[in-house]
Amino acid sequence: MKVTVYGAGAIGGYMGALLSNAGADVSFIARGAHLDAMRRNGVRVIREDDEIVARPHCTDDPSELGPQDYVILALKAHSVPGVVDAMQPLLGNGTGIVTAVNGIPYWYFHKHGGPFEGATLESVDPGAEQWRKLGPERAIGCVVYPATEVVEPGVIQHIYGDKFPIGEPTGERSERVERFSALMAQAGLRAPVLENIRDEIWLKLWGNLCFNPISALTHATLDVICEDPGTRAVAKAMMLEAKAIGDAVGVNFRVDVERRINGAGAVGAHKTSMLQDLERGRPMEIDPLVTVVQEMGKLVGVPTPTLDTVLALVKQRAQTAVRH
Repeated sequence: MKVTVYGAGAIGGYMGALLSNAGADVSFIARGAHLDAMRRNGVRVIREDDEIVARPHCTDDPSELGPQDYVILALKAHSVPGVVDAMQPLLGNGTGIVTAVNGIPYWYFHKHGGPFEGATLESVDPGAEQWRKLGPERAIGCVVYPATEVVEPGVIQHIYGDKFPIGEPTGERSERVERFSALMAQAGLRAPVLENIRDEIWLKLWGNLCFNPISALTHATLDVICEDPGTRAVAKAMMLEAKAIGDAVGVNFRVDVERRINGAGAVGAHKTSMLQDLERGRPMEIDPLVTVVQEMGKLVGVPTPTLDTVLALVKQRAQTAVRH
């Protein structure tokens, strides 16, 4: 089975290394020092109890590879619009695109049903480029729960987790989604096939949309944000606004807001991905985690005053970080 990981960084490199060692024909699209190191030495994954080395084909040129069975899209979501044209040689009639990205994906309203069927979201898919050129019919939803980190070029540290729930936008158990789930299982990764992947996308997003920007503004870890009465109240207000939007588009939230906040707090002194990006001078994932929720609120007519305030502040924080 031919699998290309587009964006073989921390998460993509972890998935691809394990899939490669499980027998899949894996190629990595990467760049810079990370690509150079993986070409020379393979990709090394350090886990708590062992260490593995995989040697997938590594390149920065997708045109070398031809059509794939699956393309795992593992870039930061804000980087995806910039690679849509470069991805074209990988896409055949039967190619599945596994969207292993945070936030709301470009295909969200494909086969959604109801009044928003076929709607595109400018904040995550500017000009509907992904919708038109990747095709929503190719998409397989994927929610990323593990935490990993590139500790040096070509070396990935696995911190925790092995679960990547997947699902068709239609909810059906298609052959392609079953095959991908089985392939992940061979690699020692859990990819349960869900009937409503959108519910799972929202469950993760529900925390990300508040904890990430609050942490970027305060530099606090998850436990502090959840324990402090002031920031906990801000997070809860944002989550309730988002829940009203989710309710309007048919999302089923299987936990309540207090339990979701307590679950995040229990993670402990963890820096969110947005805070990590800010500290390392990298662009923050503001649009796919926060702006898109605001956009969906306008689409369904749900006001988001707390989210609007925090979004304005974190966008300005991103601008000042660039200037300094």
